[in-house]
Amino acid sequence: MALRKATDVQTAPLAALGLLGGFLAARETGIRPLGGVVLGAAGVYAGRTWLAKSGPIGTAALSAIYLGSFGASHPLAKKIGAWPSVFTAAAVSAGAAYLVADRA
Repeated sequence: MALRKATDVQTAPLAALGLLGGFLAARETGIRPLGGVVLGAAGVYAGRTWLAKSGPIGTAALSAIYLGSFGASHPLAKKIGAWPSVFTAAAVSAGAAYLVADRA
């Protein structure tokens, strides 16, 4: 299976699906590390495009937002619920990815 060229990949959907898919995988299987695998795989695939389109500084910023959104979703879930928290984290990450890497 060949990967698409890094510059041809839209990463906003990847960021959103990594967070949503990771949460869903962990929740439905009860295996939290499986959710981490989904989150990580989407992040690594998006990261190669971030590097190609935004350079190392953009990649570092987007990676921090992606992982920070994941981390922030946990305490946020205690205030607004699990699914709203995950959707918020996904929206923040996807929006940042679009603005920094995908819009061009």
